[in-house]
Amino acid sequence: MPVVALTYRYEKKAPPYRLAVGAAGVQCVDITPVSPRSSMEGLAGLVLSGGTDIGEDRERDELESTLLDDALRRQLPVLAICRGQQLLNCHLGGTLYLDIPGHRPVAGEVIRHDVTIEGSSKLAEIVGGPACVVNSRHHQAIDRVAKALRVTAIAPDGIIEAVEDPTRPFVVGVQWHPEDLIDEPAHRALFDAFAKALH
Repeated sequence: MPVVALTYRYEKKAPPYRLAVGAAGVQCVDITPVSPRSSMEGLAGLVLSGGTDIGEDRERDELESTLLDDALRRQLPVLAICRGQQLLNCHLGGTLYLDIPGHRPVAGEVIRHDVTIEGSSKLAEIVGGPACVVNSRHHQAIDRVAKALRVTAIAPDGIIEAVEDPTRPFVVGVQWHPEDLIDEPAHRALFDAFAKALH
């Protein structure tokens, strides 16, 4: 069973990311500011999870940037989710919208919306088509896209919902939270594709 790095904030307990990645047949090593790691040595891939805003937790930002840099250098698969996608874009030279009104739901509310997916993208191949229904609980998003990344999904309001690096085997970022939707084939397929890329 391949073993990957899973980053998240230290106060979380049994993050759903671990369950979603585990369901795809992959074991996770939890990496947090409390139990950090400076290298991807011996690991097959990297999952950057959601959480606090970029810049709010400098220790986590620096930890994840170090691991991301090493993962990219080693050509390891990277799956970047919500905050993870934002960090990926910033790490590669892009920028963020710092606050998008109406995109962070009130407690207990779930926002669902469509996204349009670029037909020739890896993401379209993974989810099986040019559209998908996703969830949303963020208030930051990509503004200027890093040169190394390609936009692969957009929400009806123009928000960038997914990116990938077309020059690498598997570097995919999504703005939504597929770990909460693994009962739905399109979202489970994202973790399955990540797992397949590890071999």
